[in-house]
Amino acid sequence: MSVAPSLPRLHSPFVSSSHHSKLSVSFSHKPSRIRTPPTSYPAIRAVDLDQNTVVAISVGVASIAVGIGIPVFYETQIDNAAKRENTQACFPCNGSGAQKCRFCMGSGNVSVDLGAGEPEVSACINCESRGSLTCTTCQGSGIQPRYLDRREFKDDD
Repeated sequence: MSVAPSLPRLHSPFVSSSHHSKLSVSFSHKPSRIRTPPTSYPAIRAVDLDQNTVVAISVGVASIAVGIGIPVFYETQIDNAAKRENTQACFPCNGSGAQKCRFCMGSGNVSVDLGAGEPEVSACINCESRGSLTCTTCQGSGIQPRYLDRREFKDDD
């Protein structure tokens, strides 16, 4: 009966075995039909983590989730809002699409006191004597824009 040389042991802090025996292989001229299982299997031990590492990993995972979740939430809200019809009247102009001029108070004329009780009346240059301006909130539509629709900046120049 010949015996094969023993194999080197695997040394790792993560793999342990409760029974420390060397692996050996033997050959016999008569094959055995019954195999006996080894007395113990290698087990992987848990990695010891301190509290700061666990907190750092948790914060990282939460940050990634929030970083992905917020844009997805906004996109779904935009899609849902586009499906619903908006019929709410604009608050600043009460649905008319025009606001009263702040300088002439809707009259189209500006009165300036020159002194000694002598007023000068001239055409309002802000509203070009119309007395009203296009509502800047609804852009003259009379419909209150949804919150997410207000993100667009409309330049009047």
